[in-house]
Amino acid sequence: MNHPHSYLFVPGHRADRFEKAAASGAHRIIIDLEDAVAPAEKDDARRNVVSWFQQGGSGVVRINGADTFWFDADLAAVASCSHAEVMVPKATVASLQRVARFLIDTPLLALVESVEGLVDIHAVAAVDAVTRLAFGNLDFGADSRISEGGSFLDPARFQIALASRHANLLPPIDGVTVSFDDEAKLLEDVERAKGFGFSAKLCIHPRQIGVVNAGFLPSETDIAWASTILAAVQSTQGEAIQIDGKMVDKPIVERARAILSGRSA
Repeated sequence: MNHPHSYLFVPGHRADRFEKAAASGAHRIIIDLEDAVAPAEKDDARRNVVSWFQQGGSGVVRINGADTFWFDADLAAVASCSHAEVMVPKATVASLQRVARFLIDTPLLALVESVEGLVDIHAVAAVDAVTRLAFGNLDFGADSRISEGGSFLDPARFQIALASRHANLLPPIDGVTVSFDDEAKLLEDVERAKGFGFSAKLCIHPRQIGVVNAGFLPSETDIAWASTILAAVQSTQGEAIQIDGKMVDKPIVERARAILSGRSA
């Protein structure tokens, strides 16, 4: 899928979960070598990743940070994993460039979860290997000393969305919702992210996948509105029109086209 909506984390040391994660309905799995893996299990996790890709598996690998003991070994392991994408934690221009120099032609997901990463967000988005930005809301909240709950981090989401658009990247990926039993909260978070121009979300449990996938597709109301707009525009052959008392101009038409193009994304 060229435009994934859901990314499901799976711990790298739990190879028994890789197949289940891949069959969960998630558009991408993220095999985690970082936070979910204890230091004593890093080597096993790395071997599991290599084995997964050598056997035809696919997905994203979240490596350890550039300032850690495990960074170089992670890069060496991923270098043998064809078709892997790499998520770079606490992404900065310097760390992304280090990864890109070692893993040539590997698509990078820049996980923005530090104040430094957000301050330099346009430069982060402009690194050649970066294909998408993701928001690490939990770590960013800790680093910025701002609560990660509710709308407190929405200014950061706004900046990430603008940087993604300016760099012509895919719409960004929102951070995790920590409660996987609260569907109402998950829906609220998806709607917030969607309103800021995000089109995907990081997931920590398979229960979240269905809600996230459906939430980022256009609603039936949106599809009906877009269909009405485009049908009216086509029938007038370029003349200015009004629908429901509102002028339909180029931005409205482009929005309608975007909605219909995303109905089966």
